Amino acid sequence: MHDKYAVLERGFTAPIRDVLWGHIYLTPALEALTKSAAFMRLHRIFQLGPTHCVYPGATHTRAAHSLGVYHLARRLLRNFLERGADAWTSPGGIRSFLCAALLHDLGHFPYTHSLKELPLEDHEALTGTRLLTEPLKSLVGATGADPYLTAAIINTALPSAQEKELLFYRKVLSGVLDPDKLDYLNRDARYCGVPYGAQDVDFILSRLHPHLERGVDIDSRGIPSVESVLFSKYLMYKTVYWHPSVRSATAMIKKAILQGLKGGLLPKEKLYDLDDQGLFALLAHPGDPLFALGEKVRDGRLFVVAAEFPYDPLCHQDLLDLTSRSQHEEALAADFSGVLGVPLRPEEVIIDIPEQITFETGLYVRDAGCYFEQSSSIFKAETVKAFIKSLQVIRIFVDPGLVTEYAGPRHASLLYELLHVKKKWI
Repeated sequence: MHDKYAVLERGFTAPIRDVLWGHIYLTPALEALTKSAAFMRLHRIFQLGPTHCVYPGATHTRAAHSLGVYHLARRLLRNFLERGADAWTSPGGIRSFLCAALLHDLGHFPYTHSLKELPLEDHEALTGTRLLTEPLKSLVGATGADPYLTAAIINTALPSAQEKELLFYRKVLSGVLDPDKLDYLNRDARYCGVPYGAQDVDFILSRLHPHLERGVDIDSRGIPSVESVLFSKYLMYKTVYWHPSVRSATAMIKKAILQGLKGGLLPKEKLYDLDDQGLFALLAHPGDPLFALGEKVRDGRLFVVAAEFPYDPLCHQDLLDLTSRSQHEEALAADFSGVLGVPLRPEEVIIDIPEQITFETGLYVRDAGCYFEQSSSIFKAETVKAFIKSLQVIRIFVDPGLVTEYAGPRHASLLYELLHVKKKWI
C-alpha cells in the first residue's frame, strides 16, 4: 500500500495553473508528455468546436480538459487506494492509468464531434496507435508506465496480459462518475457561463468505492450526485452541445468532409493529425461549392432552421445512414427548387439528426445491494428514455439566403407546406 500510494504522491514537482482546479501537479516525466507535439496539438483544438459562435467564452481546449481529467484521476485513485484498490493495483498500472487519463484525447479529431459519424478510424484507436509509436512510446515509458497498458486502457480493442487490472482502469476512466465526465461538465459550464454542469466533485469522490469487476461503486448517499450528473448532462446537451446553431455548424462541416471523402478530394489520413485551423485550411478549395461550407462556418455564416420535428425510430431509421441522408437532401433540394422557381444545389439543404447518446446508470449502490435504476432514485429507465427522446430532434437547415430572399407570404406558405409534407416522407 505504502509504495503504491507513494506513486501518487512523490515527485509531483511541476505545477500547471488551471482555471477550474487550481494547481495541477505533474512529475517532470509527465510534464514532458505535455510538451510533446502530439499533446501540443490539443491546445489548438477547441473542446466544444463551434460552440463559441453561441457562447463566446467556450474557447477552452482539449489540452486543458485532458489536464483536468488527469488531475481528477489522480485524486480518485488516491481515494481508491485507501479503500481497498491496493489489493489489485500495481505501481506500473497506476502510472499507466495516470498517463491514459492525461492522453485519452490524443487522437481526437478537430472541431469537436463534426467527424464522429464519418467513415474514419475511432479516435480511441488513433490514440492507442500513437502511444505505441515513437517518440510517445518512450516518453510514456519514462514515466514508469507501461505504454501498451496505457494504450489498452484507452483503446478497448487492445488485449492485455494484465487483464483484471486493465478492466478496472477502463471502467474507472469511462463510466457514470468518471474523471472525464466530471471535468467536461464542470469545465464546459464554466466557460459557457451556464450553471447546469457544475458538480460537487469533492463530495462525489467521497462517495465512490473501488470494485475489481465493476470499477466504481457508490453508496446511497451518492445517489443525488448521480442524479445531478445525469440531469446536468441532459441540460448541457439541450442548451449547449446540441444548440441549433452548434448543430448547424457541425452538420455543415460534416457534409463538406463527407462529400470530400466520397469524391476523393480528401484522403482520410489527412484528417487524423489536424487541429481546428488545419481543418479549415484543408477545406479551402476555391470554386468547390461543397468546400464553401467550411468557409461559411469559419466566418460564422451558419445555415438556419427551416423545420424541426422529433426523431421517430420507426419512420426515420434510414436517416442514420449517411448515404441515405444525402439522398433525402438531394430530393429536398430538388423540391425546394420547384417551389421557389430557382435552381438549388444539394449542399444548400442539410438534414441533421443527432447521434445516438446514452445516459449511463449502471452504478452499483453497495449499501442498498442494488443497481442505481433499482435504487431510491427517481431516474428510472423510462426517465432516461424520455431524456433521450426529447433531445433527438431532426432539423432541416438551409442557406439563410433562402429565408431572406424568398420570405414573401407566397413562398413562406409554399415552403411551410412542402416541409410538412416532407416530415411524413422523411
